[in-house]
Amino acid sequence: MKNGIGGSTAQIELDKIDNRTQGVQPIQLQEYQDRLKKAAQLMQSQDIKAVYLNAGTNLYYFTGTKWNASERMVGALLFADGSLEYIVPKFEDGTFKKYQKIEATINCWEEHESPYTLMGNLLKNKNITEGTIAIDESAAYFLVDGVIKANPDYTFINAQPITTGCRIQKSANEIAIIQRAKDITMEVHRAVARILRPGISVKEVTEFINDAHIKAGAAAGSYFCIVLFSDDSQYPHGVTVAQDLKENDIVLVDTGCQLEGYLSDITRTYVYGTPTARHREIWNLEKQTQQAAFDAAQIGATCGSVDDAARKVLAAAGLSGDYQLPGLPHRVGHGTGLDIHEHPYLVRGNTRTLQEGMVVSNEPMICIPGEFGIRHEDHFYMTPNGPKWFTTPMHSIDNPFGYDQN
Repeated sequence: MKNGIGGSTAQIELDKIDNRTQGVQPIQLQEYQDRLKKAAQLMQSQDIKAVYLNAGTNLYYFTGTKWNASERMVGALLFADGSLEYIVPKFEDGTFKKYQKIEATINCWEEHESPYTLMGNLLKNKNITEGTIAIDESAAYFLVDGVIKANPDYTFINAQPITTGCRIQKSANEIAIIQRAKDITMEVHRAVARILRPGISVKEVTEFINDAHIKAGAAAGSYFCIVLFSDDSQYPHGVTVAQDLKENDIVLVDTGCQLEGYLSDITRTYVYGTPTARHREIWNLEKQTQQAAFDAAQIGATCGSVDDAARKVLAAAGLSGDYQLPGLPHRVGHGTGLDIHEHPYLVRGNTRTLQEGMVVSNEPMICIPGEFGIRHEDHFYMTPNGPKWFTTPMHSIDNPFGYDQN
């Protein structure tokens, strides 16, 4: 095959891949402290007495403590004065200490005790007997319900203005980590294109992508993986029974990895073999649509206006300018960081404005029912002068990875 598609094997490509994580700088203690300080300032400005941060990405973002949410309450109370109190099951005390980065008092509850009552006692210990308390937006309903019932003297609200208010604008170090994760996944994309052959299964490709991510330094392998061939590509998130690759099929690969908790997410769509005129038409329209969204993404522009710009291109080409098919059935993009989907969202009507440090996907997928789908997905981050790509968008349908033709 030509232009980096086909002609190789999984073993040959794996042997070429080196660890690409050397020199990656983890988030430092000072940055965690700065995040807590910013959150406290936001709380003071909104008269919020405390914020409960649940196990998961919010707890990790603010304290550096990696802990998965479960049926037991594990988290931290952040007070408006910047002080912190952890809430942890007693039997997890020793393990929790090994994970925590920001030191603070660990308040424990036994299995027969109520962590929700413990939370109320911690508030009262700070002389907070009423007022507004914010709860992590990712907390499960049972936890929120338990907290509210055990503490009727407070007003509880969604913590998203605080959590998203801090997380939505990435620091230079966060952007550098995300860039390295993108570099790893982009190398995997180029490698997987080279191993394709007629008859290869989605399972084989998916396994290779996972192994390639590990070889490149993403220890957990692929964070997710979608591989679609032929008309399966018209379904954005896949099918129940995947078909094997045939000559002249559309190939859509959407995958990513995790590095220091931060995620990559890149989609590449191309043809194994010779593109048809229809393939070429829609592929090129997808490229124009993605570029229109990028051009519209300027400092101060609303997220909704970026989605509008993409749909305007589709409408001018005779496709739906709304969400109907053939056309773009979903939003143009989403924020990415510690979560694969987070604010801001490039979607119609979103009045949030783009600001420096925001990281957003640009993926205005075109779906043609009964035929195929094309998705070019690259992410950009906002600089003072506008958007900057993490990865170079696809070059052309004949040379999707932009290899030197000389």
